[in-house]
This record gives sequence, structure tokens and C-alpha cells, in this order.
Amino acid sequence: MALHGGPGGLLARETSKPVHVGATLRRLVAYVKPFWAVLLLVAALVVASTWAQVTMPELIGQAVDRFITPAVSGGFRMPGQAAAAPRPNTWYAHLPPNPTTADYIRGLGGLVLALLGLFIASALMGALQFYLMTWAGQRVLRNIRVQLFQHIHRLSLSYFAEHEAGSVMSRITNDMDTLQMAINFALVQAVSGGLLLVWIAYKMLSDNLVYGLISMAMVPFMIAATLLISGRARLAFRRTRVSIGQVNAGLEESISGVREVQAFGREEANIEAFRASNADNRDANVTAVGYTAALMPALEAMGYMSIAIVTIAGGVALLRGNNLFGVTMSLGLVITFLGYVQRFNQPIQQISTLWTSIQSAVAGAERIFGLLDTVPDIQDKPGAQPMPTIQGRVELDHVDAFYKPGVPVLQDVSLVAEPGQTIAIVGPTGAGKTTLANLIPRFYDVAKGSVRIDGIDVRDATAASLRGQIGLVLQDTFLFSDSVLNNIRFGRPEASDDEVKAAARLVQAEDFILRLPQGYDTVLGEHGTGLSQGQRQLVSIARAAIADPRILILDEATSSVDTRTEARIQKALLRLMKGRTSFVIAHRLSTIRDADNVIVIDRGEIVEQGTHQQLLDKRGFYHHLYLSQFKGQAI
Repeated sequence: MALHGGPGGLLARETSKPVHVGATLRRLVAYVKPFWAVLLLVAALVVASTWAQVTMPELIGQAVDRFITPAVSGGFRMPGQAAAAPRPNTWYAHLPPNPTTADYIRGLGGLVLALLGLFIASALMGALQFYLMTWAGQRVLRNIRVQLFQHIHRLSLSYFAEHEAGSVMSRITNDMDTLQMAINFALVQAVSGGLLLVWIAYKMLSDNLVYGLISMAMVPFMIAATLLISGRARLAFRRTRVSIGQVNAGLEESISGVREVQAFGREEANIEAFRASNADNRDANVTAVGYTAALMPALEAMGYMSIAIVTIAGGVALLRGNNLFGVTMSLGLVITFLGYVQRFNQPIQQISTLWTSIQSAVAGAERIFGLLDTVPDIQDKPGAQPMPTIQGRVELDHVDAFYKPGVPVLQDVSLVAEPGQTIAIVGPTGAGKTTLANLIPRFYDVAKGSVRIDGIDVRDATAASLRGQIGLVLQDTFLFSDSVLNNIRFGRPEASDDEVKAAARLVQAEDFILRLPQGYDTVLGEHGTGLSQGQRQLVSIARAAIADPRILILDEATSSVDTRTEARIQKALLRLMKGRTSFVIAHRLSTIRDADNVIVIDRGEIVEQGTHQQLLDKRGFYHHLYLSQFKGQAI
């Protein structure tokens, strides 16, 4: 496989709607399966709590019919009207054949206690549902996060060259947040809300079909209003996500480049640009909140209309002889239906909002799985063996390499480095120097030819065993937000404190380390903030030294170090490189003069090689490069 990462990679669109719902849900189920017992208990609690919510209005209706208006045998009637047929005895509203006042009081008291018990039980079951789903959901999310983090570390460098770090990070942050909300809260609430709607509808229609249909007259209008307004709100909130991304991007860029902004007097221009993006975000949020704010009053108004319809229809039926289109009515039934309607209206808006969250969560899961499905360009081939202890002979045999098809970076490159030799690689910017160095630890694969270490093709060895014996110091030093001690120890985690300090002394970094506030225990800021560029480079070199690699790659490792500091660490670098095969991408004459072989690259090809003096004597490409870049440097 060549250096390029393939067309497109995984740069997924930021969409709130899923595309492959079925496949994504099946993969999510695989993560949830280990917690099936907990989910089964949650399902039972959902059914039980829904039953409690449906039963409470029925209890209130029974209280009215059997205990509060017993004089009319369970119904209200005008003079001359027949009484409604009494509702059958139930476990929660039982009366003896000839009840006394004490029986009514006792029955009403028991029913009130039953209502209180159902209310408390429903609340406890809701809390337990939330706890159990959070318990299981957090473990599912932890497993996905760990798998995602592991996979990110296995991806090839070509992937990160094509995808911004923010895009990758959003998979672990934004997408995981939406998934967490759905698993912990939205999913259960949507299921319980849907079950409540179906159950209440069934109860109303089974208790009194005509009255039930009248009671649900406003439901189609509520659903239509919810779909219309929530759809527009979803589009508006999508705009807010885009606009806040622009705000964050501008803010990060301005903070990172504050020195350049001040140097060129661009403060006012940046402030104006930020003001514009911030205003766009404000307008987007106001629009989105406006739609959201309109939905609740609209549903409340229609909910009140539903209550009015139930009240009017029930009242008219009671006044006309407890009869509605030939169906017997009672005051308790009217009150029961009022409770049903109130509970029926609540889940409609809730389900719409939660359904949007669930859609976003499934879309986020698609993006997460899309990243997990990204195949690294660099993988251990079947049967790859650990690299034996490296002696240090490196051979590039007619190597071609490219990042994009048809655009070669290296062409027919061949060279041999014997154990212990120092190879300097020089050439103009963009000639392919860093690419050549990256082929040795197999950060990229060659398109043609082979790279062999001690006669073993690097593709035949496991990447971990290969890279574990190669030290690397880059031009752009990266230090972690940790102590100086641990930043150096990063090169060999099992190293003792004394070994870390010995490595720092080797590269003459201990002097400035001891002057830090807590010495080796000083915690550095992001990217090594608190140290100068030269000091950061010295720590990086110490990190390579403690790894004790057999092959050492220095990619312009002293480019950010001033001449005096370079002279101070040059002897340390020579001691570090002694006995090791070293590849030095060089820009300093002192490094080149000490090299056993100087490789001159131009436009991806080796145009010359030899010692410094041999190449000068040729008076060719290197001679010209020396006159233009190196001659003025102190030796």
C-alpha cells in the first residue's frame, strides 16, 4: 500500500439523521447484550410504572362513583332521570351489598392509600429505571470509548494527515455525548411515553368507545403541530451547531495566533470577524429557541382544548340522563377520562423531542462505527514475526513512495547504511527527506521496492517490535502535560528516576531542569508551555536517549536550537549516536561534516552521495547547496 490514505477516508458529514439505522442498531445491541438482565429489569419497571400511571385516574374515578356520590348509585342525575348503572366492584373499590357510612369511609380511605402507594411506587420505579439505565449505559459507553481510543492509536499517520484532530476528537466527545443521552435517558423515556400513549388509548376506547374517540379529537392536531414545529426546530438547531463550530474555530485560531495578530495590528479585524460569527450564532440560537418555545404553548393550548372537549361532552351526557349516544356515563368516568387526557397529552411533545435525540444518537453511532471501521494503511501482515535485536544495517532497495496516486515523493531510491554509521540527509525543502526517514520505522509503506533492516523486510516484522528499537527526534517537538521526569521517561516507561536523570545529563539538559520551580517534578503546560523551544528540544532528545535505540532518526532535531545551544548538545548527540545507525536530516554544517555518508536528495531522487569533502570536490548539486545554505555557518 502506498503512502496515501485512500480516497475520502472517514470524514463523515455532521448530520443529525442516521443513514444505516438497522446495521447501526445491530452493532449497538452487541455492546448492550452483556447487560441483558439489567435491561430486562428496566423493561419490567417501565411496564409496571406505566400501569401505575394508567391506574391512578381509574382510582380517582372509582372514588367519585363509589364513595363520594354514593347517593346516586355511582352517577349524577337530574330530577326524573334514571341512575347510571354502577361500575363493577374491583380490588381497589369494593363495597359490600348493603354498605354503611363506615364502609364508604373505609373504602375511600383505602383507595386514597392505594393512590398514594401507586404514586410513590411509580416515582421509585422511575428513579430505579434511570439508575439502572445509567449504570448499564455508562459501561456500554466506556467499552466503546476504550475501543475507539485503542483504534485511533492504531490508525496510520496518513489518516491524521487527511483528517483534522478536531474531527477525530468529536467522535469521542460530541458523538459519544449524544449516544450517552439516548442510552441513559431518551430511549427509556421514549419507550415509556409510547407505551403510556398506547395503554391510555386502549383504556379510553375500551371503557367507552364513543367518549374515547371524542376525548382524542385533538390528538391528530397535536401530532401535526409537533412534527411541523419540531422539524423546523431541528433544522434551526443544526444551524446552531454549525455556527458554534465557526465561533470555536475562530476563537482557537485567534488565541493560537495572538502573537501574529498583535504583531500585524489585526486585533480590530479579528474582533470584528468574531463579532460577526458570534452574532450569527446568536441569531441561530434565538430562532431555534423560538421554535422550541412555540411548541409548548401550542401543545398546552390544544391540551386545554382536549380537557374542555372531555368536560363539555361528559357534562352534557350527565345532564341528559347519563347517556352519550346510547352509552351509559358516570361522573367518575368523566373524571377518569380527564385524568387520561392530561396524561395522554404529556408524552406527545416528549416523544418528538426524544425521538430527535435518538436519531442524532444513531447518527453519532454511525460516525463512531465509521471511524472504528477505518482500516489502517499500516498493519502487521499475517504471520509477521517480532523483529530480532537490531544490529543496525539499513538498506533501501529501489524504493518508490507517494502520498497521492501519480504524484511520486521518492523515486528509485537506493542506499545502504552499515551498523554504527551516521547518514546525513540533505536537500531543498520538499525534496523527500522526511519521507525517506519515515519509511524506516514503517510509518508509511513503499509503493515499490523494499526497506530492509539486517536483511529483514520491515513489512515482515511486527510494527511494535520494529519501532521499539528505533529512536525518533522530530523538528516539531511534542511534550505532554506532565512532569519533566515523565516526559523523558516516555521513551522507556520502566526506566528508573536515576536513569531518566542520567539521560538528561547525557544531553546536557539537567542544568535548566534543576532551575525549574520543582525541578524534574515540574509539570509542563500544553505542548511543553513553560519551556523555551530549545529546552523542549533537549527534553525530546533526552527522551530518545533513554530509549537506547539501535537506530536513531533525527529529523532536523536541532533546527529550533540556537547556535550556542547546538554546540553544547552536539557532543552529547555524538555520544548518543555512537554505536548506533543514525539518520540525520540536517541543516547544520557541523552535523554534515561528522557524517559517514551524506545523501543528497532533490525532487525525490538521490542525486549525489559521499562524504562532505568528496561532495564538495565534485562541485555538483551539493556544492551549490553548500554555497547557498551552509557556507556561512560556524564550523
